[in-house]
Amino acid sequence: MKISNIFSRRSSWSLPYVVFLLLFVALPLILIMVYAFFDEGGNFTLSNLTRFFGDSDALSTFAVSIEIAIENTAICLLLGYPVAWILANKRYNRSAVTIIIFILPMWINALMRTLATADLFNMLGIPLGKGTLLFGMVYDYLPFMIYPIYNVLRRMDPSYAEAAQDLGAKPSGVFLNVTLPLSLPGITSGIMMVFMPTVSTFAISEFLTNNKIKLFGTIIQENINSSMWNYGAALSFIMLIIIGISTLLGGSGEEDAQVQGGLI
Repeated sequence: MKISNIFSRRSSWSLPYVVFLLLFVALPLILIMVYAFFDEGGNFTLSNLTRFFGDSDALSTFAVSIEIAIENTAICLLLGYPVAWILANKRYNRSAVTIIIFILPMWINALMRTLATADLFNMLGIPLGKGTLLFGMVYDYLPFMIYPIYNVLRRMDPSYAEAAQDLGAKPSGVFLNVTLPLSLPGITSGIMMVFMPTVSTFAISEFLTNNKIKLFGTIIQENINSSMWNYGAALSFIMLIIIGISTLLGGSGEEDAQVQGGLI
């Protein structure tokens, strides 16, 4: 078969993406599962997973991670939704410069942003702790909350709000009964994009708390660095399960929001 005939088919152009997914997505996940369900001798075991439920250090770290993730997500939502609404509202005079202001931090590596934030706190004499950690988390993940909500609000048909106003609804009623329900898919996506990375991160907590506060990603990193591959893989597998459950719940939430929006 000639090479020209191979590349003349559209399906052939998907081959590089298939190879990429196999090497950098499927294979790492398979390796995590293999290490998680086998011991160092290559024998099948569930002890790596059950060990987590008896590890008080890992359980307490997981609880702290969930707490930090909930607080960070809530702050990002409270700050991000008004920003997204203003950026998507045509009544406000917004320019490309305003949007770039929120995009600009993402052009810089997250690790560099974290190091700069830690140096700023040290220069100001602010002690590193939970407050500085949440500040760094919000600084890093706020754009991931803004843009999903902004994209949904920007595509929203303004005739829904206009119809509600014509029927006598107040601005607060229009927002609560029309805008907010229709923007739930963006809110759900934003929560997913902020919550899960917060639970699994480790660099931000190390630099912004001097490793005083450990997150779940830190426990995984410590086990991998200590050559405890099997237990580290088991913790990673537990993290994958949580991500999968959250994704399923987020997907069902978006479907419910779309149904509600259709009823409106």
